[in-house]
Amino acid sequence: MLTLSSSRYEARIAPDAGGTIAALDWQKPDGTTLPLLHAPAGVAPQTETPNKFGAWAMLPFANRAFDSVVDDGHTRFSVPSNNPAGTIHGFGWQSAWQVEEQSAGHAVLVHRRTDGPDPYRYLARQEIRLGEDGMTVTLGLTNEADQALPFGMGLHPWFPCAADTRLRMTATGALIFGDQFRATGTQAFGDGGPYAGNPIFATGAETAWSFLGWDGTARIETPSTGLAIKLSASENLRYPVVWAPAGVDFLCAEPQSHAAGAPSEKIVREASPLARLQPGETLAGWVRIAAEAI
Repeated sequence: MLTLSSSRYEARIAPDAGGTIAALDWQKPDGTTLPLLHAPAGVAPQTETPNKFGAWAMLPFANRAFDSVVDDGHTRFSVPSNNPAGTIHGFGWQSAWQVEEQSAGHAVLVHRRTDGPDPYRYLARQEIRLGEDGMTVTLGLTNEADQALPFGMGLHPWFPCAADTRLRMTATGALIFGDQFRATGTQAFGDGGPYAGNPIFATGAETAWSFLGWDGTARIETPSTGLAIKLSASENLRYPVVWAPAGVDFLCAEPQSHAAGAPSEKIVREASPLARLQPGETLAGWVRIAAEAI
């Protein structure tokens, strides 16, 4: 496990297990240390199923490719299945990442895909930096194939959630989900969406949203712990998924470059297409997680 520390933040990273940021802690001004990411005690990062804690990169596409098909309307191909519905979150979370640079509060991890039954060949770069403004994760994805291909990416953080946790974020619309989170259409919001009013994030039933037109900021407040977590993302990662099963102590707010299902679903890619990268082209974006005492 790789440990970074700077200002009041400390992160622990597992390069061999998907480059997972297994924990991010913050020290309040009174000296109390609080987790900013969901990190159950005694659970280690692994690559068999998606870790339900920490934060990890989704690439060369985010969320689901139903039936293990990638199709951007120009190129169509199959990718290996890793989920009952097809393929989820790409390949990075199941791969070993190499540490390219490391200092006290900064690390660069890389993951390169050079073979496989599909045409994806790429270099992924994950830069993690701690500072006064929080933890900033900058992702880069370069097409190393000999043809243009559709790419996407995102970060999948799992945040602590208590009975009094509130989520504030606004969006102009969202996908309409059918079975297995497969989109049947889109909807527009005139009031900023379900979290514009800073409601309590209830987990009595499963929550699932894939938002369109997000402004790039979100705030997760838990008065019982005196903590607010501020999430922000670059302009090209403005299609977040918000998800939590019923009755859990976490919530997911995942900045992505495209909405859920865009790798395979025509109705989604019309609202948020993947980036079609020419050989040698790079898709890059950043996500920042910061803390504030309340």
